[in-house]
Amino acid sequence: MADKDLTPYQKGVIKRYYENKEDISTQKLGEIVSEIYLAKNPKNIKTLWASAEAALKNLGVKQAEIDKIVKAKDVIALAKKAEELF
Repeated sequence: MADKDLTPYQKGVIKRYYENKEDISTQKLGEIVSEIYLAKNPKNIKTLWASAEAALKNLGVKQAEIDKIVKAKDVIALAKKAEELF
């Protein structure tokens, strides 16, 4: 969709999204931490860890730190990192 096809309202929504992208990503990471902690199904847990990895990348966390947390599947380290980013 070309920019000229967007209404002023749609342009405003997109602009506000990008202005608040870091806050949205941080909130999403917090939700992922909670979901991982409560999840029972191994398939869901695997998907949640992939989401956590993507969220950490979006927030600019160094790849080495991401790898350390995700490979260890350390929910506590993930929660501490999320708290640090808030």
